[in-house]
Amino acid sequence: MSADRLAHTVSAAPFDPHVVDALTPEQERYYQASQWMMMWWRFRRHRVAVLSGAILLLLYASILVSEFLAPYGLDSRNTRFIQSPPQQLHLFHDGQLIGPFVYGWRYHLDMTNLKREYEVDRTQVQPLRFLCLGDEYDFWGMIPGRLHLICPAEGGTAFLLGTDRLGRDMLSRIFYGTRISLTVGLIGIIVSFCLGITIGGLAGYYGGWIDDLIQRMIEIIRSFPELPLWMALSAALPVTWSPLVVYFGITLILGMLDWTGLARAVRSKLLALREEDFTTAAQLMGASPARIIRRHLLPSFMSHLIASATLSVPGMILGETALSFLGLGLRPPITSWGVLLNEAQNINVVALYPWLMLPVVPVIVTVLAFNFFGDGLRDAADPYH
Repeated sequence: MSADRLAHTVSAAPFDPHVVDALTPEQERYYQASQWMMMWWRFRRHRVAVLSGAILLLLYASILVSEFLAPYGLDSRNTRFIQSPPQQLHLFHDGQLIGPFVYGWRYHLDMTNLKREYEVDRTQVQPLRFLCLGDEYDFWGMIPGRLHLICPAEGGTAFLLGTDRLGRDMLSRIFYGTRISLTVGLIGIIVSFCLGITIGGLAGYYGGWIDDLIQRMIEIIRSFPELPLWMALSAALPVTWSPLVVYFGITLILGMLDWTGLARAVRSKLLALREEDFTTAAQLMGASPARIIRRHLLPSFMSHLIASATLSVPGMILGETALSFLGLGLRPPITSWGVLLNEAQNINVVALYPWLMLPVVPVIVTVLAFNFFGDGLRDAADPYH
């Protein structure tokens, strides 16, 4: 029997974990990484999403210093150059490097079309000034200041995107409008997030008649056409309210009507997670439903919620822009992209002064950036991607 016994194949050498099956530093870093770190690694591979995130970061950073970036004050008027076309930037004049400058305008009245005809005056070389003192402003409405990043030449003009019917610089007003339009999306998504998580969490955790009641309420809200409902509620705001109160009223309306999709996503996730072993263990240990939802269930798919939020913000921005464009949202003296586009409703105005449509460019760029950024976050948050 001993002669037929198989040979012993187990090594008699002492076990050394650093030698046998040792992990490379890259493998060890990967296996010990947190969920958020792995999500960041996957997100970095999505180059379009990374670029979109950089664009959004610059846009939101600009709203902190809108007064500094704008060449002119918000309400500064130059009545000599009403509805002036954009002035082109130049670097060379007669073969000499001068730096960034614009040529001045001279104009005459066209009595046939009843408009001003502007012509470039090459004898007026107007170099731009940087980090200069210009129009006065109140930084965030509190601190008076005059420092600007770019200013026109002394006695000159710098209408890089043209002017409106009152002679106000379009570029400066777009910078000021960025602050309002982008913060509307943020505040609206906070309201929507709170409502969607709370109501969807109750429906998904308890189920039964609570779930049925909430689902019927969501179906009723979603059955109304979105834009007419926004218009009706915005028109109901009293005209005697101050612009600041109207601003917060619009954000609340946008947030209170956008939570339904998020609530259904939260409900579907909680219906699956409440049957997991860790949820049962928390219940047996005496944890309250609010604590189970807040500390155990929501963190399990928080990355998906963040991706959903980034995809909802552009809807908020478009909602405010549409309402303000129709004259039912924000109103002057508050300046937003929609308020600026309100002046371009007349097709004859657009045909004569096409630069009044330029505020639509940041709207398109922001919405596309949010969509690409949200797609990248959603792919990075997907564990099976």
